[in-house]
Amino acid sequence: MIEIKTKEDISRLRRSSLLVGKTLAEIARLIKPGVQTKDLDVIAEEFIRDSGAVPAFKGYGGFPATLCISINDEVVHGIPGKRTLKDGDIVSVDCGVVLDSFYGDSAYTFSVGEISEEIQDLLTRTKQSLYLGIEQAVAGNRIGDIGSAVQTYVESFGYGVVRDLVGHGIGKRLHEKPEVPNYGKRGTGIMLQEGMVICIEPMINLGRKNIIQESDGWTIRTSDKKPSAHFEHEIAIGKETADILSSFEEIEKVLNNELNKPVN
Repeated sequence: MIEIKTKEDISRLRRSSLLVGKTLAEIARLIKPGVQTKDLDVIAEEFIRDSGAVPAFKGYGGFPATLCISINDEVVHGIPGKRTLKDGDIVSVDCGVVLDSFYGDSAYTFSVGEISEEIQDLLTRTKQSLYLGIEQAVAGNRIGDIGSAVQTYVESFGYGVVRDLVGHGIGKRLHEKPEVPNYGKRGTGIMLQEGMVICIEPMINLGRKNIIQESDGWTIRTSDKKPSAHFEHEIAIGKETADILSSFEEIEKVLNNELNKPVN
């Protein structure tokens, strides 16, 4: 059963989603070589709770942390711990909150220090594929139109599209119907209706599409150990355009300020 949200529901989902963006912006200030991932998790939880919300992921299905932090060849669901970020790493940070009973969910992949041009291209193109998918998220289109837009674009560069993990509907539950694959055929799948709210989240591998799960029961990594990028927005289906409820604006303000800092 796919739930159609009211305007009030969507307004509340927007508030939750924007808080996720603000949380990720706080994390963006701290991402640099030498930082332990558990420290990022502590800061995120404090910020979320100070904002009157609760972490959506902590305890969900037994997950032990506020953030999913996935480094390099880890695709998603990495557990924060004593791992230290290193120059040249990329790190996907996926965050969720519950505010006034509604869920926000978004993810961003950060570079740590200097990364190679090949890896930067992967990040840039994965984020672009997200927006190409969002362009298709309008009433009258179908789920397959979203996945096809993502897949067609990234596979043109020889990247692998993860098949075993998909986006999802969201509302008063973190995972609702429908599933939102990052691959598919145009004109197939359920028809999109105004008021549906979904998370589109391309998970794109530099190498093959295949993934494996680590012994911790959570961390997913690429089978060929090549890097993977992950970006996610929460969006409401509109009549003519998608309404992006989450935001990267606060994150990218921080990143741009960091890049433009004078060198002593």
